Amino acid sequence: MIEEKPEKDRDEYIATVLKLYLQLPETPLRSTPHDRERASQLHQRGITLPIIESALLLGSLRRLSRPPEAPRLPLIRSLAYFVPVIEELLDNPFPEGYLDYLRGKLRRLVVGKIKHEQTGARSEKYVSS
Repeated sequence: MIEEKPEKDRDEYIATVLKLYLQLPETPLRSTPHDRERASQLHQRGITLPIIESALLLGSLRRLSRPPEAPRLPLIRSLAYFVPVIEELLDNPFPEGYLDYLRGKLRRLVVGKIKHEQTGARSEKYVSS
């Protein structure tokens, strides 16, 4: 479980943020120096890892939950893509336990999307709500 306080070790914090970012669907295989700098800025601001992870998951879920017939979005190219979601969560924090809900929701959505793509089904929903 990720701690609720900002990490004291800057390098460990940056590595964790980049790992969380790169594990998401539709993100690059490698981070860039700009991503590392953005993670460093988040550390300097004292933004906790649970807020970061929640924002990354929420941003990904919003993209992945789009209707299948909607135009395809370009891949995410930068950690900066998630900064507005981080700001949103700083203004309106989630209740306790919501991070676990987001993790599960993303897992179910990705598995559902993979099954959908394998079967070629067009009208099924990816995830039952």
